[in-house]
This record gives sequence, C-alpha cells and structure tokens, in this order.
Amino acid sequence: MIKADSKRKEEELEKSMDYAQRICSLVHSIRKNSKIKVRTPLQKVLLPVVDEKFAQRVKSVEAIIRAEVNVKEIQYIDDASGLLVKKVKPNFAKLGKQYGAKVKGVSAIINSFAQQDIQTIEKKGMLSKAGFDLVLEDVLISSEDIPGWSVASENGLTVALDITLTDELKREGIARDFVNRVQNLRKDMGLAVLDKISIEVEKDGEVVSSALIEHKEYIRTETQALSLELTEKLPGATEVDMDEFILKVKVTVN
Repeated sequence: MIKADSKRKEEELEKSMDYAQRICSLVHSIRKNSKIKVRTPLQKVLLPVVDEKFAQRVKSVEAIIRAEVNVKEIQYIDDASGLLVKKVKPNFAKLGKQYGAKVKGVSAIINSFAQQDIQTIEKKGMLSKAGFDLVLEDVLISSEDIPGWSVASENGLTVALDITLTDELKREGIARDFVNRVQNLRKDMGLAVLDKISIEVEKDGEVVSSALIEHKEYIRTETQALSLELTEKLPGATEVDMDEFILKVKVTVN
C-alpha cells in the first residue's frame, strides 16, 4: 500500500513537472518574440484550465514556474470565460496520410468547429463529429492575442502572458539587471561569495536612479554590499553595459 501511494505521488509529480516545463517553454517563447528579457518581471500569466486536475497539478509547482519565468501571478481561467478566442485548422500532415481522398471532407468539418468543439477536443483529446472520430493531433489550435497580452499554444496547452511593462516593473527589471552586472564585477575581481563590498554609481537619469533607490535593500542583499551610493561624478569608475544604457560603477572591497 505504501509502495502504491509512493508510486502515485511520483506519477503526479512527473505530470506536474511536465506541465511546468511546457508552461515555462511557452512563456519564454512569448518573452523572446516580444523582446522582453527574463530578468524584467511581468505581472501575470493566464492559464486556461484543460481538465479537472490541471489547476491542482500546476498549483503544486506554481512557485517554480513563477520563479523560472519571472511573473508575479498565475491566474487560472475557464475557457468559457471568453477571454481567449481559439482558432482551429486541419493538421494536413497527419490527416492526408490517414484519410486520403476523404481529407477534404474531414478538413471541412474541422474548419466548421465552434468554440465548444475546440474546448471539447482540447479537454478530452477526442471528438466525434459528422461521422469522423477526431483526436487532438488531427487539429492545430491557436489563440488570438488579447490587447496587452500575448498568447501561445502547443499540444493542447495555452498560456496568455501580460506583456504590459509598467514603470514599476521596468524599475524592478533595471534593479535585477544591475545585480547581475555587479555579480559579474565581483567575479572579475576574484571575490569570494561572502566578501563585503561598497557600490558607487554615477547618476544617469531619473528612471535608473529611481530603480536603484527603490530596490536598494534588494541590491545590497544580493551583492553583499554594505552600501550603495549614487553620486554626480565618479572618476575612475567602470563602465557597465546595461543593454539599453551605460552605467558608471565603482565597486570597493570592504
């Protein structure tokens, strides 16, 4: 009995991790297409619930997903919410081999799918319609983007990512990028993990200054910095490439 319970838990964990990997892959593809770096946090991912256990399994690994794709929140929605409009087309590569001369007929059936038909074949993996027994692999399903969101689908799984970058999210993204650059400077200086430092930064515009001030404690904690100071001029500073701008930074060992 104990062995059976242990095996069931292991199988559930495998299914949960498979969902996590697939969701992360879709979100990363959206970020790449939208040119939004992973270190820039985003607010929310919408996940249409594909079956009864889907939300339960994803919730068990939700913290892993949010950390991996750097989002604040995952929201589970029913397809019936109307937030996502699905589109479907025949998978001719599979249907041609299977149906031969009947491929036109089955394709016409698939093209006539209503939203309910798409939901059914996504959730159950199969659908009988007009004399044809169709499976999920017979169709290619995609979703229309919602304004301010980007949507990606693969093998019956859909994610919608809120790609709206608020000033707050941008500042947090700058802080995370800055931590990464300071960690690289520490490495170049040959510092040990627990070596304490002081950081000075030459002021470079209101946005950057606000980001560093707002997230000062986070930056100090992550970089083992006893202080982080912004100054008007910083002779002898190192130029640090922040992708969209250059920062002048000086790191001193304490």
